[in-house]
Amino acid sequence: MSNDVQMNDSGGEKQDDWVKITSSDGYSFLVKRSVAAISGTLKNMLSEDSSFREAIANTCPISERAAVVEKVCEYMSFKAYHDGPGSKEGVDVNEFTERIPPEVALELLLAADYLEGVLNSSI
Repeated sequence: MSNDVQMNDSGGEKQDDWVKITSSDGYSFLVKRSVAAISGTLKNMLSEDSSFREAIANTCPISERAAVVEKVCEYMSFKAYHDGPGSKEGVDVNEFTERIPPEVALELLLAADYLEGVLNSSI
């Protein structure tokens, strides 16, 4: 994942833009727009066809605490990497689920439901 940071003056494509996801307790997480688009809710919030405040500001607030938002961002990155082009070895879902602390599991499931499909098929 060495191409996460690109520096050029052309502005780049919208697909490579970074978006900020904020938690209810004030923490911010930067992810690529293509990674955030894994969530149906975030994809709709960030749609260029909409006039949503989130699309204009490239910032999506999620009403969950930072520990939950961090795991959501981590999973979206994990899924984007392993579903992306190129040959990847099969990855067991347990590789990700073992990193979920039990104290955030229920909140994470609720956040996944809100974010439409982020974690639904893996837990």
